[in-house]
Amino acid sequence: MVTNSKRVMNSKRYRAASAKVDRSKVYEPAEALALIKSLPPAKFDESVDVVVVLGIDPKKSDQLVRGAVSLPKGLGKTIKVVVFAEGEKAAAASAAGADMVGSGELAEKILAGWTDFDIVIASPDMMKHVGKLGKVLGPQGKMPSPKSGTVTADVAGAVREFKAGKVEFRTDAGGNVHASVGKRSFKVEDLELNLRAFLDHLVAMRPPAVKGQFVRKISVSTSMGPGAWINYSTGAEVNA
Repeated sequence: MVTNSKRVMNSKRYRAASAKVDRSKVYEPAEALALIKSLPPAKFDESVDVVVVLGIDPKKSDQLVRGAVSLPKGLGKTIKVVVFAEGEKAAAASAAGADMVGSGELAEKILAGWTDFDIVIASPDMMKHVGKLGKVLGPQGKMPSPKSGTVTADVAGAVREFKAGKVEFRTDAGGNVHASVGKRSFKVEDLELNLRAFLDHLVAMRPPAVKGQFVRKISVSTSMGPGAWINYSTGAEVNA
């Protein structure tokens, strides 16, 4: 079976793009971002993504990282936000721009297979409904959490932040963190501002249990293109 990622990597456009990226080189952020923007484009405005290889043991819960950070230049896309809340909080969430607000009936809709949203925010008293959604939302990285600011009493404030470009992130099974930092159509300067905001925040979240180098490698790419290793000068511990 040929996966979509293999089809992309075997495409003529991807091979042409890969030939222009020196995988043995560690680029400065602005140089790498300019490079990936110059590569043969896809037929849509791709996301610009960052992958950070962390020096953690992903099997140890006290070394896992999960959080959210507001990007100064936003994400360049419409974020669909659903909120679990009732009463005044539900009204405030709707006024703040939530795409859907509900409680038990919203949980049932999601359990029935509806997942056309990007972010789930919940008032703490709504976790009785949200708790049953772990098997649906967990694998998609959408399960609300206090650490990422998606379980909060201020649901309206959270809606505004995520609509404006706040991005969630968490370590995967391999100890890596993936996040989008904008769109290919963004200026290099704006992408670099977002990238540095994300990396500064991630480094500040280093778990006390992690020994040695926390950030090992960082790669940036468009969603359909090859990655380029970058040097993160603010984080002196980073070496590719």
